[in-house]
Amino acid sequence: MSMNLDDVQIGGTLRVGTGVCPAVKDGDEGINGAVYAEGPVVFGTQLAFPQEQATLMVARTENKDPDCEPADRSLYVKGNQYIEGDDGTTYALDVDGMVHFTGDLICDAISPTSLSSRFLDKADKLPAKPFDIQHPTKGEGYRLRYVSLEGPENGVYYRGRLKREKEIYLPNCWKGLVHTNSITVQLQPVGAHQDIIVKRWDDEKIYLQAKGGMPIDCFFHVYAERKDINPLMTEYQGDEYPDPNFDKKCKVPLEDRNFVDPKYNFPRNTITT
Repeated sequence: MSMNLDDVQIGGTLRVGTGVCPAVKDGDEGINGAVYAEGPVVFGTQLAFPQEQATLMVARTENKDPDCEPADRSLYVKGNQYIEGDDGTTYALDVDGMVHFTGDLICDAISPTSLSSRFLDKADKLPAKPFDIQHPTKGEGYRLRYVSLEGPENGVYYRGRLKREKEIYLPNCWKGLVHTNSITVQLQPVGAHQDIIVKRWDDEKIYLQAKGGMPIDCFFHVYAERKDINPLMTEYQGDEYPDPNFDKKCKVPLEDRNFVDPKYNFPRNTITT
C-alpha cells in the first residue's frame, strides 16, 4: 500500500523498520522529533547510488522546486564528529579526492607527543613531503618543518654506535626485508683514527677490522633496499604510476594488493656486489 501526502508533521518519533532502537527509546519514553530508519536510506539524487553502498547515502540534491537553490555540498556538518571504525573496511575514513583543513589536525599515531601536525592542501603535488608542527622548544608563535628523506629506492636504514666490538648486528627482520647485496655501510671513528674497514657482510652482521687490531669505537649507518616489495620505478611516462598496487586511488583493499606482482618487477636500484 502506498500513500501520497503533501505535508506530514510528526510530534513524536518517526520509525521506519522494525525492532526497538534504544537510541531513540520506545513507547511513552520515545524522544519527540527523533528518527529511526532501519536503512538503507538515500538522500538527494535518486540515481547517484546504483546499489546499496552504505546504511546512509547522501548525494547532491536535484530538487526542481523553484524555491530550492541546490547547494554546492552534499553534506554540511556543524559541531563535533566521532568516527569509530570496525572490520567492515580497511580504513575507518576513506576519502577519494582533495582534503582541505583550515585548522590543525592532531595525529596521535604519527606524533606520540600529540603535537599538532599540519597537513598542507595539495601536499601530493609539492616537490617535497613536509611535516609542519608547533616548535617543541621555542614555544608559541614558532613552528618546525622537516621534509622526508627522498631517494631512488624503497630503502631502509639502521644506525648506531659500536664500541669495543668488531661486528654490527643487523636487525633480525632484515633477513626477510632487504636484499643482502644492496647493503652499504658508512663508518665514522670516534675519538681517534682507527683505519676501520668493512671486511664482509651477510644478512646478519657487518664484519669490521681496525688497524693493528685496536679497539673499535665508531658511529655507523647501514642502508639497504627492501625485497618484500617490488623495486621503485623512478622514471615513467604518463600521469599514473605503472604499478596499480601502489596507486592511492586503487580500489583493491590494502591487505589484498600484490606488492610483488611479477608484472611490475622493475629493475633493482642498488646492487653492491
